[in-house]
Amino acid sequence: MQQNYNKKTTPTAHRTLAGTLLTLLYRVYVLFVFLPLFLVSSVITATVTAIGCRLGNGHFWGYHPGRLWGQFVIRALLLPVRVEGREHLRPNQSYVFVSNHQGSFDIFLIYGFLGRNFKWMMKKSIRKIPFVGIACECAHHIFVDKSGASKIKQTYDQARETLREGMSVVVFPEGARTFTGHMGFFRRGAFALADELQLPVCPLTINGSFNIMPRMRDGHWVVWHPLRLTIHKPIRPIGKGRENIEYLKDKGYEAVMSSIDTRYQGYIENPDQ
Repeated sequence: MQQNYNKKTTPTAHRTLAGTLLTLLYRVYVLFVFLPLFLVSSVITATVTAIGCRLGNGHFWGYHPGRLWGQFVIRALLLPVRVEGREHLRPNQSYVFVSNHQGSFDIFLIYGFLGRNFKWMMKKSIRKIPFVGIACECAHHIFVDKSGASKIKQTYDQARETLREGMSVVVFPEGARTFTGHMGFFRRGAFALADELQLPVCPLTINGSFNIMPRMRDGHWVVWHPLRLTIHKPIRPIGKGRENIEYLKDKGYEAVMSSIDTRYQGYIENPDQ
């Protein structure tokens, strides 16, 4: 009986040992190969973006270096990516993209694989990050400043002008990364912009980013996990005013939630919202 028991448990033990070895090898690769490449590529991308935007054609230099950087980071980490729904996007159409915010890797996934020129709406604290903050400012990404009514108005005035110029914007309407993988509530600002300019809202669902580096493990080891970006059918305005804003917000929330992995389905309060 003991001999049979050992035979049955040996394959499991082998799988556990193989998994441990693969995890160890991946961490060694991340530490000694990926991390130096990431730091160098980040500095180069920020420098090229800042210089290119100041020399001219900010729409090109404000997007394509970042797109290549996002692709490089994910490819260098050997993370599989699946993108669904690109056929929903029309050429030369501005969109207000709204996405769930699972983690830091949302940035690389959207930047590298959305396949659409856009401007970020981002926290003003990003402006303080060396190299990255200057590059974002030169690229005219939009820093969200909530320090007062006049600052909030200034933020949305800039976003409004960006959209009027034919550019799209990407917004995380939750305003904060999740702690649990579940979604919090959506703020109305992005939907009010879409209402005012009568632009379609395009929901995006991100899966996998929370598994790679959840918020409570910032600065810890990257965990290998596939990524999936779902581009939903754009939601067009049904009118103008409060009713339309609520319609866009509710439909956008439903669309994003519909493609989230089953284990992260459902609302859970985010204390950072």
